[in-house]
Amino acid sequence: MTIPEKYDQMLTGIVSGLVLPVITAFFIFIFSKGDPSLGEWLRRVSAAGVETHMISLCVFTDVLIFLLFNHFDMLRASRGVLGITIVWAALVFMIKIFL
Repeated sequence: MTIPEKYDQMLTGIVSGLVLPVITAFFIFIFSKGDPSLGEWLRRVSAAGVETHMISLCVFTDVLIFLLFNHFDMLRASRGVLGITIVWAALVFMIKIFL
């Protein structure tokens, strides 16, 4: 069994679709200007009104992992990433409407 066959599971796509945006947000936090605490950084993001922009930027990494899975013909994992990306998009839509 090759590596693409081993990890071609919907759960792999779901987990990577959830974890990769969180890791991206962590890196954005680490490299943000002024070395704020996490709470202060979240308050600044909220005060600036860019919550949806931040989520969209973090979810952009899902597109990259989707294309990687698709390149290696890991269609089940691609389906999981696509599903989670749709969930992230629905979250952004709800935040935009209700906040």
